[in-house]
Amino acid sequence: MKRRTTLLLWAALLAWLGLTGHAAHAQQTIRLTAAGGHPPVFLWVKLIDEFFIPEVDRRLADAGNAHRIEWTRAWGGTLIKIGAESKGIADGVADLGFVGTLFEASRFPLQNVSYYAPFGTENIATVTQVVNDMQNSIAAMGQAWTKNGLVYLGGAALDTYHIWSNFPIRSVDDLKGKKITAPGPSANWIAGTGAIAVAGNLNTYYEDIKSGVSSGVITFATGAWGAKVHEVAPYITQVNFGSQYAGGVVMNKRRFERLPPEVQQVFREVGAEYQQRFAAAQTQAAASVLQKMEAAGAKVSVLSAEERQRWADTLSPVAQTWAAELQSKGLPANQALQGFMDGLKKAGAQPARDWSQQ
Repeated sequence: MKRRTTLLLWAALLAWLGLTGHAAHAQQTIRLTAAGGHPPVFLWVKLIDEFFIPEVDRRLADAGNAHRIEWTRAWGGTLIKIGAESKGIADGVADLGFVGTLFEASRFPLQNVSYYAPFGTENIATVTQVVNDMQNSIAAMGQAWTKNGLVYLGGAALDTYHIWSNFPIRSVDDLKGKKITAPGPSANWIAGTGAIAVAGNLNTYYEDIKSGVSSGVITFATGAWGAKVHEVAPYITQVNFGSQYAGGVVMNKRRFERLPPEVQQVFREVGAEYQQRFAAAQTQAAASVLQKMEAAGAKVSVLSAEERQRWADTLSPVAQTWAAELQSKGLPANQALQGFMDGLKKAGAQPARDWSQQ
C-alpha cells in the first residue's frame, strides 16, 4: 500500500512538472524591429507606430497569447534612411516598415504609374485600391516586392496635389515664365504651360520660395502644412492633380515566412485595415490643414473645371513617354497604364484625360 501511494505521488509530481513546464514554454516570443526614414509625425509612419503594432499585439493576445512580439522601434532615419527602406528591410537591418515607392522608382517603377497620369481622382482610397488590384493582376508589379525580398501588407496614397504660389493663378496662362518647384515626375505636370520646373523637396520648398528660387510649388496639403509653405506662398490654387500612390507597409520576406501561419494571417489582416484607416485619416487631415492655412491668411481658390481640362489637354503625352521607356526594358508599362485608367473609371472617377490613349 505504501509503495502504491509513493508511486501515485511520483506520478502526480511528474504530471505537475510536465504541465508547468509546458505552460512556461507555451508562449513564443518573437523579436521584431520596425524602422523607417520618416518620423512618426508623418501619417504613414504614425499609423504603423500607433495602430499597426498595437493592433497586431492586441489580436495575438485575443487569440490566446500563444505568440507575443517584442518590438523595437527606430523611426526618423535612426536605423534606415529615406529611400533606403526597401534594401534595409530586405537585408534584415529592420523587419518591418514603410517603403515609399515614390523615393525608390528604380526598384518599383510600375508602382509610380499615378505620377505619370495626373488629373485622375482626389479619392485616396480609390487610388490605393486600384494600384493594389493591379499588383495582384499584373505579375511584374506584385513581383517587384518579392523580388526585392519583401512581403507587401498594405498600401497608402497621398492626398491630391495642388499649387502653392506667391501670385494668384486663375488660368494656365498665369504660369507663363514662372519658376515652379515641381519634384520628380510632377515636373511633367507643368510642361507646356510656359512655367519652368525647379527641382526640390519638402525640406527645400519654404526656402526656395522665400529666396526667389521659385515662385511656387506643386505639392499635397498635408505636406505643405508640415513645411509651412503657405507662409511664403499664400495663394493656394486647388488644381486637383490627383491623389498619388506612395507605397506600403512591408516586411522582410524571409522573416515573414518564418512566422507561424496564424501570425502571418494577423499581419495581413492588420495590413489591410491599415490601408483603409490611412485613406480615411489622410483625407480628413488634408481637408483640415487647408482650413487651417486659410484661417492663417492663405487665399484658397479652386481652378475652374474648364481651366483644369485645358491644363490637362495642354500637357504632352507624358504617360506614353514613361510607358515606352519601361516597355523597352521589358516591363509591362502599357498594361499598367491601361489598368490604372480602367481602374479609376470602374471606381466611378472621371479623369480629365485618358493617358492610355495617344
